[in-house]
This record gives sequence, structure tokens and C-alpha cells, in this order.
Amino acid sequence: MAVSAARLVSLPYVEAALNFVTPATIRARNYNFEPPPGVPRTSAQYAAHRVPIWDMRPVAARFSLDREGLSLVERASSVRDFYDEDEIRDTYYAETEDLLEEVTGAKRVIVFDHTIRSRNTEVVDKVTGEPRQPVLRVHNDYTVNSGPQRVRDLLPDEADLLLRWRFSIVNVWRPIRGPLQDSPLAVCDAQSVAPHDLVTAELVYPDRTGEYYLTRFNPRQRWFYAPQMQPHEALLIKCFDSADDGRARFTPHSAFTDPLTPADAVPRESIELRTLVFYGAGEADTATQRSWLENTRR
Repeated sequence: MAVSAARLVSLPYVEAALNFVTPATIRARNYNFEPPPGVPRTSAQYAAHRVPIWDMRPVAARFSLDREGLSLVERASSVRDFYDEDEIRDTYYAETEDLLEEVTGAKRVIVFDHTIRSRNTEVVDKVTGEPRQPVLRVHNDYTVNSGPQRVRDLLPDEADLLLRWRFSIVNVWRPIRGPLQDSPLAVCDAQSVAPHDLVTAELVYPDRTGEYYLTRFNPRQRWFYAPQMQPHEALLIKCFDSADDGRARFTPHSAFTDPLTPADAVPRESIELRTLVFYGAGEADTATQRSWLENTRR
């Protein structure tokens, strides 16, 4: 059941600034590496808007990936060191795949990358050898074009078959230390995002160019966060869904400065995993689906 307007206004909230792309920005380009001399890292322009960001905890049980595009779950990890790349790939990837199969009912989940973030005001983001910094711009990681392209890039031999059926891309965001007070994550209710709020931007890598959405400000957007998150909790954020049938497809999000953060708060440390979530075939394709599952079962 969706959160009603009456219930929404009764929730605790903070008022904070989020950085939205300006309406004049057209086809922004952002470099994921040091750009050529004289070329700015980003051509996008942003404007800060103060918005209410509601505490989702009292109504967290009402949220779903298919309706709001976000969900707060409790699931402790057995990972001892989130800065150990081998342990993340060997243990945390498998844990997350199991979690998303359980939550979504998916037939197959593939974690395809992860990012560690550790806030350090003295470090420029994307410095080699340093954890990434929190992203203080409202964005969604994939577009209507780049979602399917990610499947083609990662699973070229299976893509033609996989793209016949519904799939989604879900980010799993978790604090490494808690309670997290510094630079929490604000997530927008996907139902409150209008199509014209999303602005396609290019993300340039050394070997390819991808797409993602920046987000224009719209006072009808509804923003939520889970204050004081602990490492046994995770936010699930749906960044893409191939189904265009009223389900959540794109869920903008951004780190923000919480006015309730104490001055001595420990800097944010978090990990986010990006996953492909495949739901399998419809009834007309059950034989093909069965064969596919037999060949791809973990």
C-alpha cells in the first residue's frame, strides 16, 4: 500500500538542499577519468533546492521496488572487511544475489560491480587508489537505452535471449559503519517522478560512453531517507526496469548534508553493489525459460 498524503505529512522530516540539474542543461557530458586538457570534467549545471526529506522508517514496510522503486531491508552480512576486494567478491556478491532473489522473486541475479565510498573533503573524487566520494547530485544510474546496453556489454552471448524478458537493475546500498549520520542517501519515490524530470547525460569512460539520468527539480517529487542506518541494513534502489507498465522504472537519488548531523560525526563509509535482476519468461516461453535456467543455474 502506497503512503498516503495524510500519512506523509505526519512523518518526521528534515529540510535539506539537493543539487538538481538546471532546466537549460541539454545533453550533459561527464568524464569518468581525467579529461583532455581544457575540457571540464562535467558540462552540466546544477542548482540547489531545499526540499523536505521524510524519514521512511515509520512506513518502510509499505515501500516496494515495483511501486516506489526503493526498499529498506534488514540483512546482516558475514563480510568481516569491506575493504577486502576478495571477500567482497567471494562473499558479499553471493549474499546479495541471494537477497535479491528472495525479495524480488527473480530467477537469476548477477552482481556486476561495486563501489566503496568514504567521505574525505581533502580528496578529489576519482583519484586513483582512493575510495570514491559521496555523489551530491541528483541522478539515476541508467536510462531507457543504457539499461539494455549494460546487458549486452556484460553478457554478449546471452543478451538476445535475456532481453526478450523483463529485467531490472537494482543498486544495493549499505553503510560500512554505523550509525550512519554523515552524508546519508536521499531516494525519490519513483511514482513522484515525471518523465520530463529526467535529463539524459553522457558518462564517458576511456573505452566507452554510457548514459545516465540527471534530474530536474519538481516540487511534486517525494524524497525519503533512513536516518541512522546500521551495517545490518541495506537500501534497495531500482535504477532501471524494462517493463513499461506502471511499475517503478527509474529512482533518482543523491547524498545530502543532513542538518541533524552532529559536528563530530564519523565520515560516511558505504558500499553499493549494482545488479542485473532477471525475472524469466512469460507463460508462452516456458520451454525456452526452462532450458535457459538449466544452463545458467549457479
